[in-house]
Amino acid sequence: MSAGQPIGNREREILTAIVETYISTGEPVGSRVLSRGSREGLSPATIRNVMADLVDAGYLEQPHTSAGRVPSTAAYRYYVEQLSGKTQLSQADASVIDDSLRGVSDVQEFMERTSHVLSLISRNVGVTIAVSGPKNALEHVYFSRLGDQKVLAVVVTKSGLVRDRVLRLDLPQSDLDVAARFINDNFRGWTLEAVRGEIARRLEQERSEYDRLMSSVEQLYKQGVLSGDDSAQVVFIEGASNLVANEQDRSRLQELLAALDQKQRLVELLSAYLDAKQEAVRVVIGLDEAQPSMRNLVLIGTPARVGGEVMGSLAVLGPPRIDYQHTITAVSYIARLFDKILNENE
Repeated sequence: MSAGQPIGNREREILTAIVETYISTGEPVGSRVLSRGSREGLSPATIRNVMADLVDAGYLEQPHTSAGRVPSTAAYRYYVEQLSGKTQLSQADASVIDDSLRGVSDVQEFMERTSHVLSLISRNVGVTIAVSGPKNALEHVYFSRLGDQKVLAVVVTKSGLVRDRVLRLDLPQSDLDVAARFINDNFRGWTLEAVRGEIARRLEQERSEYDRLMSSVEQLYKQGVLSGDDSAQVVFIEGASNLVANEQDRSRLQELLAALDQKQRLVELLSAYLDAKQEAVRVVIGLDEAQPSMRNLVLIGTPARVGGEVMGSLAVLGPPRIDYQHTITAVSYIARLFDKILNENE
């Protein structure tokens, strides 16, 4: 038997018991503890023999001189594969989530509250990302001159995303007001992609008709005021302090906290592992391929959709001994609630 190969019923029962006991206690698991809870009434000696086979197969590890064993990465992956996915969220957790998200009216507010409730329920780090998409139609733009060659541009979408950036432009406030009025009057309700395409077309065809106006709009356009790049992605993180209880190595802890502080890295991380086409919640054990500093973390997440359109993603980051079933069920429940609530607000 080796890691990744099918194992027998007895080995599966013992491995599952070890994983669940270790998740619950955080202490190495010994044969006597397992014997007391064995449905088959297995003796400690029998269990020790099975545990020895599981060690040889790479599913268990022995920390230091402890008599107990702890699950390996392969064990956690095997355990997750065996989960049925049929577990219902407890009424208590459902009530906490429902109460936390009641009255939400837009994507950004939902994601902000969700990062908090995910952290609360999982006792780990809740991460949510709101991204711009087809449903993020333009509500209005606003431009304000800050000083020499600096303009503050604010873009608000109908789904509630607010983006601002400082542009290096030398335009008087009067021209900025006219440009904002032109964009708001002509393109309110359009997607940002459609606005960009139409402005590009008008710059070619109507330059002479709107000479000064289109010159201002062109300068704003070229500065990317209506771009749909990563600056449109809003990241919310809650519960980083939960890592303190789970990570005793101070240098590792500092490394993890620094990684969580780099929000663009988190965007890349979730983008790498959460496929927009996936339907089920995904569990990734060991994130070192995408982010070496997160090698000892687990990602449990899913894209967040409204009417089939991906509007962001939500996830929990935690140690390998996270409560997988509980967290998977909570993430799935919130994703369904996201679709329901935001569809009702369309």
